[in-house]
Amino acid sequence: MLTIGRVIRVSALLLILFLAVVIVSLFAGAAPIDIKRGIVGLVWFWRDGDYYLAPAERMILFSVRLPRILFAGIVGACLSLAGVVFQGLLRNPLADPYILGVSGGAAVGAIAGLIIGAGGVPFGIPILAFVGAAMTILIVFGIARTGNLLSTGTLLLAGVMTNAFFSAVILFLMAISSNADLRNALFWLMGDLSSAGGHEAIMTGTFLAVGFVILYLQSRSLNLLVTGEETAQQLGIRVEAAKIILFTTASLVTAAAVAVCGIIGFVGLMVPHMMRMGLGSDHRLLLPASALFGASFLAASDTVARTILAPAELPVGVVTALLGAPYFVFILRRGS
Repeated sequence: MLTIGRVIRVSALLLILFLAVVIVSLFAGAAPIDIKRGIVGLVWFWRDGDYYLAPAERMILFSVRLPRILFAGIVGACLSLAGVVFQGLLRNPLADPYILGVSGGAAVGAIAGLIIGAGGVPFGIPILAFVGAAMTILIVFGIARTGNLLSTGTLLLAGVMTNAFFSAVILFLMAISSNADLRNALFWLMGDLSSAGGHEAIMTGTFLAVGFVILYLQSRSLNLLVTGEETAQQLGIRVEAAKIILFTTASLVTAAAVAVCGIIGFVGLMVPHMMRMGLGSDHRLLLPASALFGASFLAASDTVARTILAPAELPVGVVTALLGAPYFVFILRRGS
């Protein structure tokens, strides 16, 4: 029997894990910073941090690394939350946040923005990416709806086909773009957190906070939907309304993440699956646990991406793919 005490304890432990990842990530990078002086400077940064840290070190820690780490945590939490919802509703452990074609729609919007020069407009690329993702949701829902019913199986197929179509559009746009546009598009498609800033973090964090509240309020409905739609309906759940709320919220949270950092695969596949294996399938615990562990996972992955070939950087999507592909095979073999 799940209790609020267990939810708080597990969430507290995972929050401590995230803080530990933040500390380690702050001192990992091409520019070495003494850990002892750095930790003291972090503790007393508000009073006399300049005594412990040089101005250049303070700038690296607080203006470059910390915003990027926190941004990675927010994005990781977004993708993991969405993965929990999609895996639960589709009753498929291989589902991830891009199952509805949201990533493809966002990628088309972002690449189109790069080609037309929208990067010169504040938030130009993220806005176009978000519009592309939102339009994808409407298209997929339109295909999957039959009257007032939303078929889960049809929704899955519609998402797969929509993603395939957008993949073709992406290849076409890349084929007609210049070399500079092509390079920017490739980095964006592989997941890029190097453009992390305060505005992007606030925007994505707002979507995360609102989305988490909505999804957590629907956690009981999600628990019952996993057991079967007929059972959920008999227990008083408005099945179609719950499915629309859950799918739309999870898709918009994914869209917010994809719009600012590109496509980062496998996070929404691995994290919910690992949390479900360790903590059970009650979404009242699974949602906060996945969000917190997803934050730690992506922050750690981004640290590896920016340090393994320092001073050069890898797109974080490369690291998550290298970890996710073997895990995908593990899930397949475990279920066979």
